[in-house]
Amino acid sequence: MAEEKTISTQEEEAALEQEEQTQETAPGEDMSGECEGKAPGEAADVSEASDPSDSCDTSDGGDVQAEEPKSAKGEKKSPFKKKEKKKDKRDERIEELTDQVKRQMAEFENFRKRTEKEKTQMYEIGAKSVVEKILPVVDNFERGLAAVPEDLKDNAFVDGMDKIYKQILTVFEEMDVKPIEAVGKEFDPEFHNAVMQVESEEYESGVVAQELQKGYLYRDSVVRHSMVAVVQ
Repeated sequence: MAEEKTISTQEEEAALEQEEQTQETAPGEDMSGECEGKAPGEAADVSEASDPSDSCDTSDGGDVQAEEPKSAKGEKKSPFKKKEKKKDKRDERIEELTDQVKRQMAEFENFRKRTEKEKTQMYEIGAKSVVEKILPVVDNFERGLAAVPEDLKDNAFVDGMDKIYKQILTVFEEMDVKPIEAVGKEFDPEFHNAVMQVESEEYESGVVAQELQKGYLYRDSVVRHSMVAVVQ
């Protein structure tokens, strides 16, 4: 009987130890099953549990990357943002200076054209003034040559005066000074100055019949109007 009690006592102690071992291993088996995607209660191999590569990993399987710094509003801060701002300001300054240069060039071109136009106008005004002062001399030559008698036209003095008169007309042509056509032309107040009216069978009414004083043009600009008589 004593032997039977000893055997039963040993069996009870073995059962208790087995239960304690079961309680100790059960939580580990559940954890390994959850990490490996297995159902609770399934046993895991010792080699798999000891492998550090099989430990629970909460990442997506890729390398761990550092997150970019965020601002107070949650937006990501770019490390190149300040450089881009500086670059934008530099580009704006370049565009501003380029626009100023273009404006100055345009103003200078307008100034150059305006100056050239003013110079041309001043030159024309000066030339017209000189021509206008010479015209009375030409008129005197014409009156003097017209008053020479027929028997004295071959005189050396008269011939010299005629050559001087023709030389003045040649200089006028080179300066683009030319007389205004009047006789036989329709009266035009832009070129003719009517001082009297006459009757004429040769010309119609409103036509210049007689030229009392010759008019001249300088580059299509009137230096002196022709003094004329117009048919009634």
